[in-house]
Amino acid sequence: MEISLGNVGNTEIIYVKSKEKDYPYESKVKDIFNAEYLETLLFPVENGKKILLVGLGKENVKEPGISMEISAKACKELKKYEIKEYSFNIESLKLNKESFVSFAKGIYLSIKPARTYKSKVKKEDVKIGITGTKLDIEPLLKKAEIISDSIIFARDMVNAPANYLHPKEFSEKIAEFVKDTAIEVEILPVEKLRKKKMGGILGVGGSSVFPPYLVVLRYKGNPKRGEITAIVGKGVTVDTGGYCLKPSQFMAGIRGDNGGAAAVVGAIAILAKLKAKVNVTAIVPTVENKIAPDSYVDGDVLTSYSGRTIEVCDTDAEGRLILADAVTYAVRDEKAGRVLDIATLTGAVVNMYGFTIGGVVTDSDEMWEEYYKASLKTGEKHARIPFGKEHEKMLESDIADIKNVGGKFCGTITAGLFIRSFAEKKPWLHIDIAGTAWVDAPDYAYQDKYATGVCADTIAEWLM
Repeated sequence: MEISLGNVGNTEIIYVKSKEKDYPYESKVKDIFNAEYLETLLFPVENGKKILLVGLGKENVKEPGISMEISAKACKELKKYEIKEYSFNIESLKLNKESFVSFAKGIYLSIKPARTYKSKVKKEDVKIGITGTKLDIEPLLKKAEIISDSIIFARDMVNAPANYLHPKEFSEKIAEFVKDTAIEVEILPVEKLRKKKMGGILGVGGSSVFPPYLVVLRYKGNPKRGEITAIVGKGVTVDTGGYCLKPSQFMAGIRGDNGGAAAVVGAIAILAKLKAKVNVTAIVPTVENKIAPDSYVDGDVLTSYSGRTIEVCDTDAEGRLILADAVTYAVRDEKAGRVLDIATLTGAVVNMYGFTIGGVVTDSDEMWEEYYKASLKTGEKHARIPFGKEHEKMLESDIADIKNVGGKFCGTITAGLFIRSFAEKKPWLHIDIAGTAWVDAPDYAYQDKYATGVCADTIAEWLM
């Protein structure tokens, strides 16, 4: 696809506010077009030209989620009519640099093709013009494309069928995605995991014929400053639930349990490509949670990389087990000064917030305030969940140092606190994206069905 300044093609996109007067072609459409938010109307005018009106309602177009939606909606509408050359007239929007980047992200996310496994793929060359702005759009388009590419990578990894994305292949695709950046890549195979006695990762993935890996990505954008932030993402490429087998109605989605891993890889790639002045290490434990004769079962006691023992009470609470080892590795081996972990972790967070809000558990007010401000800039919604000592007590085990589930209630809190117990008192923030990483039907115009690529953008924004 190509985006350039100026007119392209014979179709023009014009934005109209609710109850706006004297907009172009008002007399032609006023009885059938009300300019409600994301309402569209395509119609022909003189000399073979077409106009697509897009309603803004009463929304603030400078809000990032809104600016992304209004561009994505227009692109998807014209795609239905196989119109591949058109121009956006954005004069009435009065976008600043930040909102233009969001607007451009909406274009890229709605047009750039997702990975498909069909035998025949139709190639589409789309050419887009931008008019009505005095901004220098070239660097802004470049930034938007970099961010969008990471989101699309994350979507592709989560959407990938399990037989196409075993842990080894996932590790290789991660390395391939960041190869032309300043990111240092280290991939620890199962033999090294055994030497390090990473019992959480090995307990979950060690019995699969497709063994686990630990991927470490290091970006030193500010080598004079020693502080390192670790971002750790759950990378379960297929999750059957183990011997606590998932119910049949949930089996269709077992391939998409690596959204946290995809997010941290996308985030560190954004930082490296934009040459951000930060030091970040992304860590991805990637495993399969399958059933085998020697798979772990409820009642087992695993010894984690930290040396602490874990009573397994549910083999479908596997993500926190692999994150325990990865977080310990971040603190001990990578010397991280603070830790963010992210995972598609609990159904409880979906019951709380549905499919549009991620749940955050943290012991650092500073990290939360920084992260929340970043989320306002990207348009991704998050809510902080409080916790207390009573929730920590729910994880106490009679036979081990800790157990991997805390009971029937407060599942999102106890899952997060389990991971926190391996952060060794470093400032810590946990994001549960079980609801936001996947949608059967898009909630926003810039989304597609299935994987959303959530949080790659916000994590990068937080660290920049």
